[in-house]
Amino acid sequence: MPRRKSSVVGREFGEGVRRAIEQTGLTHRKLAEALGWDEAKLSDLVRGKGGITEADLRQLLGYCRVSPDEVRYLVGLFHETRESGYLKIPDEGPPDQVPVLLNQERLANEITVWSANLIPGHLQTADYMRAVIDQEARNKSIDYEKVIAAKLERRKLFHPSRTFVFFLHEQALRLPVGGSDVMKDQYIHLLGMAQRSYITLRVVPTAIGAHAGTSGSFLQLSYEKFDPVIFIEGKTSGLFLEDTRSLAVYSSVLKLLDQQALDPEQSKELITSMLI
Repeated sequence: MPRRKSSVVGREFGEGVRRAIEQTGLTHRKLAEALGWDEAKLSDLVRGKGGITEADLRQLLGYCRVSPDEVRYLVGLFHETRESGYLKIPDEGPPDQVPVLLNQERLANEITVWSANLIPGHLQTADYMRAVIDQEARNKSIDYEKVIAAKLERRKLFHPSRTFVFFLHEQALRLPVGGSDVMKDQYIHLLGMAQRSYITLRVVPTAIGAHAGTSGSFLQLSYEKFDPVIFIEGKTSGLFLEDTRSLAVYSSVLKLLDQQALDPEQSKELITSMLI
């Protein structure tokens, strides 16, 4: 099946508009009639085909009784839908970018992660997350338990309908986050997850020295219907890369990590040795 030209920001915009429409309880035909639109115009909007103005969008959102904050968010996305790439800088810090990433991960059929310094987020235990947060520079206005709860929602992604490949550096395994008890539980959790047929865990050993992933951690989302996306998480932002050059560069990094990492069985043996 040929892939449709679609962007992260376009998919986020379309999802937001669908949510607004669904809360009215109206069919597309009834809603179009109420707005004085052709039904095809509303259908094109939801599918991300354009054909509307900002005034049209505001008319729709106003009729749907969308909150002012959501209106500002969707109008902002509307103006970015033709851009390649998406930089998410939320007003309130990290918690807001988790749902955006989770929305894109739900659409992906393959998720590949490279983690240089910490256990990959999808595989972290709640105690490990808390221990990491405890040692970070923190924003007093943020409820970090909500951050943890949002990140744990990613566990619902684990299903045989999609595949996961996790590359992590050995130093991420050996970094003593939260003390020995936290790390022991974390190792056990990693080994349990690695037994699932749709999850592959690969460790890049310290002994090889420099490696392909020295530029930093990232994840690649691959889709059946869309082109891949690279996501890079910062302290207060999330960056989605979709341009051809970036995709080629990060794809080459993953190919080299595949050559440099221990195989799945060797990786599990290394983690098991840390339990002793």
